[in-house]
This record gives sequence, C-alpha cells and structure tokens, in this order.
Amino acid sequence: MARIAGVELPKDKRLEIALTYIYGIGRNLAGQILTATGIDPNIRVKNLSEIEISKLSSYIAQNYKVEGDLRREVQENIKRLIEVSTYRGIRHRRNLPCRGQRTRTNARTKRGKRKTIGAVKAKKRLAEEVKKE
Repeated sequence: MARIAGVELPKDKRLEIALTYIYGIGRNLAGQILTATGIDPNIRVKNLSEIEISKLSSYIAQNYKVEGDLRREVQENIKRLIEVSTYRGIRHRRNLPCRGQRTRTNARTKRGKRKTIGAVKAKKRLAEEVKKE
C-alpha cells in the first residue's frame, strides 16, 4: 500500500481515483497532479514503484495544502467567522445550514434527529407547575 500525505491509498484502485482519498484532492486535482508528475492515471496503486510514490508525495507536499493543514485552516476560518459574528458564523454556532437552504422542512443532516415537542410534554409541564403551587 502506498502512503501519501499520511493516507494509505487503496491498492486495487486506479491511481486517479485513489488520490481522491486524500482530503483536499478531488478528481480534477488528481488528474492535474498526475499530468504534472508524468505518471499514468490508469495504473493501479499496487503497481506503483517507490520512485513514483516519492515523486507524487513530494509534488503534493510542495504544491498543495492537504489533510491536517487544510482541515486546520478550514476550522480556523470557521472559528474566525464565529468570533466576528458574521451571518455564516452565527449559523455555524447554532448548527444550522450556512448556504441559504430552507430549514422549515429538511436540513436534517445539519440539525440532527427530530425532537418532537407535542401535547404530552405540554401536559406534563402543566402538571408539574400545578404541583409546585
């Protein structure tokens, strides 16, 4: 298995696809990297030589911010938005969608599982208030 930028690439996949397992590298960028390094995109990861692996990892390290550095930068940007109290920062703080999606319905991925508040809870709360009096 080839280890590039701290990520073990799956050995049975084509190199162009395997590079996308690295955070910050998509299909387009993977193609650009392979053209710049002169490596065949159709070769399988298990067939790579040590020279090709070192060429890939050095090229990626010199030219792109990937994995830990990129994750850290994204988190710092979000933290800055929250501190400045921009609209996007407030949406991040409240764990709501930041890019204009509707929230009346949907947005389940961001908001999490439904928490039903219905008549049963209201009756229970009313009964507790009566007991206190």
